[in-house]
Amino acid sequence: MTTFALIHGGGGSAFDWHLVEAELRGQGHDTVAVDLPMSDPRAGLWDYADAVVQAVGERRPLVVVAHSWGGFVGPLVCERAGAAALVLVTAMIPRPGEPPDDWWARSEWPSSGIDDDYELYLHDVPRELGRRVLAHDGALAEKMSMERAGREPWPLPAWPDVPTKYLLCRDDRFFTPDFVRRHVRERLGIVADEMPGSHMVMLSRPGELADYLVRVLPAG
Repeated sequence: MTTFALIHGGGGSAFDWHLVEAELRGQGHDTVAVDLPMSDPRAGLWDYADAVVQAVGERRPLVVVAHSWGGFVGPLVCERAGAAALVLVTAMIPRPGEPPDDWWARSEWPSSGIDDDYELYLHDVPRELGRRVLAHDGALAEKMSMERAGREPWPLPAWPDVPTKYLLCRDDRFFTPDFVRRHVRERLGIVADEMPGSHMVMLSRPGELADYLVRVLPAG
């Protein structure tokens, strides 16, 4: 049995992972999804990582899964907890010393120009589920104050020594496929795996995502 630590993105919550958690547990694995302390303006990136590490406790082997903005947190969790693997799901990839707030310009991220949150992030998620997620996460986002975490330079001197996979979602309108392929190649020097799905693929294709996560488990 493997424990999957599931890290949500900016403006998201642990609730985003509930369908994937059910799928992984149905396959005999354990899961931990925690709300990052995004409402605390004093919390830094290590505080975010430690919230995950504390929730995981001593459970091993551990695979860290980081979505979107969670890409800034996932590698820190791996460094702290000695994870067996890291999976980035349509995630931002930090460089040493790069503040999250600077990533957008430095990565040359192209804005889609789409203003509707459902159409931008959740366009292939069932409407009722999408409405629930937007209402739940939106209520948390109103309290979000990532002042320190957003400005703080990413603290690791290099990428952690952990097997790393990247999953690209071909229907993602927020982090588009062409941008992500370049971003992954430039920052990690690997080729991204690909599957259909929007930016919130954990809600639109939870079974397929869970199967992928189990499939890429490191040997042993």
